[in-house]
Amino acid sequence: MKHILIVSSLCLLFVGCHTATKTEQVPNIIFETDMGNDVDDALALDMIYKYLDEGKINLLAVCSNKDSKYSTEYIHLTNHWYGYPNIPIGKVVNGIDCENDAKNYVKKVCLLKNENGDALFARPAFDYDAVSEAVSLYRKILSEQPDGSVTIVSVGFSTNIVRLLQSPPDQYSPLSGKELIAQKVKLLSTMAGSFAEKPIVEYNVLKDIAAAQTIAAEWTSPVVYSPFEVGAAILYPATVIENDFAWTKFHPVVEAYKSYLQMPYDRPTWDLTSLLYVVENYPEYFTISPNGTVAVDDKGYTTFTADKNGTHTYLQLKGDQPKKNLKRFIELTTRQPKTINN
Repeated sequence: MKHILIVSSLCLLFVGCHTATKTEQVPNIIFETDMGNDVDDALALDMIYKYLDEGKINLLAVCSNKDSKYSTEYIHLTNHWYGYPNIPIGKVVNGIDCENDAKNYVKKVCLLKNENGDALFARPAFDYDAVSEAVSLYRKILSEQPDGSVTIVSVGFSTNIVRLLQSPPDQYSPLSGKELIAQKVKLLSTMAGSFAEKPIVEYNVLKDIAAAQTIAAEWTSPVVYSPFEVGAAILYPATVIENDFAWTKFHPVVEAYKSYLQMPYDRPTWDLTSLLYVVENYPEYFTISPNGTVAVDDKGYTTFTADKNGTHTYLQLKGDQPKKNLKRFIELTTRQPKTINN
């Protein structure tokens, strides 16, 4: 999510190796989100369910870094609505204070009622206290995966993943967090930072600067950043929300979008880009920077230094790539899911 400006970007080493093609095994993804701070998180999560429908990803978990009951309840709601009720959910504990940073669309959607006074989007009762703490869930899942097989798509604050990085051995693995990441994680794709001619301090970095600094300095796998200016150049149209979901009377993402800001508005697609890069053949959609190193200063600005031995890269847009991105985003999000549990 990025309704404020941020700066922290990381890049990807061995560029072509981390983008799934038709001949590669589908990526094993953990989706890390600050669901509820901006509506692009909801759109990106919708894309994840569509990729699951297509068999293009294996979703291991969705973890929220927004310290909010409704952030995780919204994920619980959509898991059931889209027909994937068993996807594990993780929550941040004592996370960054962002409850009042934006209009709480996740709470609005979770509390919607039908004409009978029942939940508009039916799902089992939600027990926030029973939701797994994110770092523990990360360690459990990573310990069970083949070496070098997991991609983390992080589109919120770095709070959870820096805690994972710094975590000690536990019942799931004798490895430290840094060792576990080095063994199991092939790529971190993160929406963060700004590398424009006039960079800004981007929201995801600004909210937890210390965590973003540590990720840039110590993360052990290749990292690719999708900076603020990439998503800001691709605007999701309000006309699509208004006209292209007629196949259902009520849709959780449509209701979220309509409640987030006063309609009609076109919203940048920051978080969607980090996911698209991982799942689909990036040369069609993005231009990748050279290898290098990202640094985050104490104000939250990110800088990139080219270095052929660096493990960081960042996404750029050239030519008609913004149009191609938008076309694909609209195709995916407006498609009817295979299963809808109303």
